[in-house]
Amino acid sequence: MNSSQKLPPLYPILDAAWFLAAPSPLAAMARFAEELLQGGATLVQYRNKASNAGAMLGHARELRRITLGRAKLIMNDRTDLCIAAGCDGVHLGQDDLAPMAARRILDSVLPDASGEKAQWWIGFSAHNLEQVAEADQMPVDYIAVGPVFATASKHNPDPVIGLEGVRRARQATSKPLVAIGGITRKNCVQVMEAGADSIAVISDLVESPSTAAEQFLRLLR
Repeated sequence: MNSSQKLPPLYPILDAAWFLAAPSPLAAMARFAEELLQGGATLVQYRNKASNAGAMLGHARELRRITLGRAKLIMNDRTDLCIAAGCDGVHLGQDDLAPMAARRILDSVLPDASGEKAQWWIGFSAHNLEQVAEADQMPVDYIAVGPVFATASKHNPDPVIGLEGVRRARQATSKPLVAIGGITRKNCVQVMEAGADSIAVISDLVESPSTAAEQFLRLLR
């Protein structure tokens, strides 16, 4: 990751689970994304563990329309949908496509009409020190480590690593480090002080995305 690809301090995750019960899930997600950008967010991850590929692609393309030229858009899990929707990168978990394979696929994408090849981001999740050390040797642009605190955003969360886990992860890699899991405006500064380069947030952005993003960024800068 070069200087032009530096991670912002706030890494918002738009989790479709919060919006699928809305009368129009796509419209609700679009409003949420727009408010995040108005609050100063420059990166958004689209995460969807429930919908089929067609619905996910439709969501991602609308989010790409909103974020284009304004913020990076990262697709969770699906390298194929990342390409199809024109996202800026993919975030992979321990059970997803291996980062090496994803890198080969993304690097094989032909240049756009201007002749420029996309500079794809690949992020990778790690949940303990051993996984962080393994990820450090992979062709990934950043490592997400957590859960730092208890979280309700996953049905079967991995064991909490705490601030000490973030400190140890920081010592184990020189790659950009994203901390995730139970992070709020009340504890985000502690997480950054423990060594994170960026903090991923889901639930503490939902109620008032624009205001929350502004407040997070004010605290983290």
